[in-house]
Amino acid sequence: MRALINLTLLLLVISGFAVAPAAKAGDVPKRAEDVQPLPVGASAPDFSVRTAAGDAFVFDADAVTQPTLLIFYRGGWCPYCNRHLQELQTVVPKLRAEGYEVLFLSADRPELLYKSLDEPDIDYTLLSDAAMTASRAFGLAFEVDAPTVKRYKEFGIDLEASSGFDHHQLPVPAVYLIGAGGTVEFMFSDPDYKKRLEPDALLSAAGISAGD
Repeated sequence: MRALINLTLLLLVISGFAVAPAAKAGDVPKRAEDVQPLPVGASAPDFSVRTAAGDAFVFDADAVTQPTLLIFYRGGWCPYCNRHLQELQTVVPKLRAEGYEVLFLSADRPELLYKSLDEPDIDYTLLSDAAMTASRAFGLAFEVDAPTVKRYKEFGIDLEASSGFDHHQLPVPAVYLIGAGGTVEFMFSDPDYKKRLEPDALLSAAGISAGD
């Protein structure tokens, strides 16, 4: 009898782990306006994403020893994202020189991270959050509705082909500054994907003068 009880408990635990990801995915808002981004002062979550080579990249908030900027964007297919990444070319070297690590998280699958950009030779650390692991953890993920998915396809944008998933989820573009120790010190996000943090404002948030 004891063996049967133990077996039953084991099956329940396994079943619980099996349904957990689906339950979490169901919590993703249906509209960009309904996301609830992680606020300033909160502890940054740990997450695992992929490099352009497809290798795992694990972000351990407790192990952060240098200020880190996380820049979430929709993908190389998004013209507003391309323009923002190009604009940031003027400030990323300054941030790195001041000891900042700068990580860009895209909804594209690994092999598309660079070649989908207008400037594929851009000197950035691009990471694939195609599974929306990081975006969900930071409260930025939302589900694109069916009419929009269809309309995107008519314009040659296939979200499933870009991400490799059929979840139809995207992040609200955002910038997070994570301080040493893993605390959120600054954040910017806007459900209107056309609105992005200006380069000078990013420098200001990092405590760097635009004239430096």
